Amino acid sequence: MPSMKTFCAVSAVCAGIAAQAVEPALADFDQRAKAGETLSIAFLGGSITEMDGYRPMVSEFLATRYPKAKFSFLNAGIASTCSTTGAFRLKADVLDKGAADLLFVDFAVNDDQDAHHSSAECVRGMEGIVRQLHQANPRGQAVFVYFVNEGMLATCGKGEVPLTIAAHERVAKAYGAPSVNVAAEVAKRVGAGEFDWGKYGGVHPAPFGNRVAADLVAKLFDAKDGAEKPPYPKPLDPLSYSGGRFLDLAAAKCSPEWKLHTPDWSKVPGAMRARFLKLEMLEATVPGASLTLGFEGTAIGAYILAGPDAGMVEASVDGKPPVKVDFLHAYSGGLNYPRTVMFADALAPGKHTLALKLSSEKNQNSKGNAARIMHFVCNGPARD
Repeated sequence: MPSMKTFCAVSAVCAGIAAQAVEPALADFDQRAKAGETLSIAFLGGSITEMDGYRPMVSEFLATRYPKAKFSFLNAGIASTCSTTGAFRLKADVLDKGAADLLFVDFAVNDDQDAHHSSAECVRGMEGIVRQLHQANPRGQAVFVYFVNEGMLATCGKGEVPLTIAAHERVAKAYGAPSVNVAAEVAKRVGAGEFDWGKYGGVHPAPFGNRVAADLVAKLFDAKDGAEKPPYPKPLDPLSYSGGRFLDLAAAKCSPEWKLHTPDWSKVPGAMRARFLKLEMLEATVPGASLTLGFEGTAIGAYILAGPDAGMVEASVDGKPPVKVDFLHAYSGGLNYPRTVMFADALAPGKHTLALKLSSEKNQNSKGNAARIMHFVCNGPARD
């Protein structure tokens, strides 16, 4: 960890993002809530969102601030997931359950330590989330929340902005989305000696750390009535996942080695989170198992569970030479880990065919050749 002296010199750039939240973008929501409208609040993110942390604190704050409003609150956090997965599951997990009027998005930590995303990958997922929200509800407002791990905190301490926060903030600024930089706030206050990393609580904040985050969110609601959102921009990335969605597993034409069922988890190595135990998915464990899937859009991939026996697949689109995709993740050693893998992400718009085959090759750290697909994911056709 950086020294106390280093923390005291946290850069103006890193800290400045926290002060640049565009509170006026919440003016419309503020007016509607004060008028007593029925409004939907959703929280999309990883384990920091899923846990009983900042999310229920913010929900309580909103209910107290706007006693006339009729709120529904949706917890759409899934541990380990990144902004790519978020963009593809947003429709099913949030928008199909009601057009969100306020959407809190938290993927800065998971894009960093779980997905190891590039800046471009961060933008592609986060922009896809914002544009899908606008398609479903033009008055809906996204709020980005940037939590922190030790590495990101150290980056702030060196006077730099963590890659994922910088990329997410690029999207936030383009779309006028308020942002809450918990990382910068924690770095500043640790540097000032107000508390240390242990009291904050670590990657999954303690109640104290979640209160820090919730209080920062509350400050956003000092908006001035009558302020307007900026004009809706053209995409930063034309290939952003603005048409992200799940595809029906049953649409795939599979060889006999594939089974569309709920796996017998008692025979599968690795721990399993309860939310996935009863899900039906496509499972194959024998090399050579193959399938084809027709789709329309610019990207195709799969939302999978990757356990200790996760294998590799060979993926080909429209008869092009296959690429090998390793399903095993660094965190798969003891856990059936949820992740999204992309087979192609820069296709020409239109109809395509995916051919997928379970490879005889596998990662040297894998105990098998398994593929367990919860959903195919597709981007497109874009609806804006």
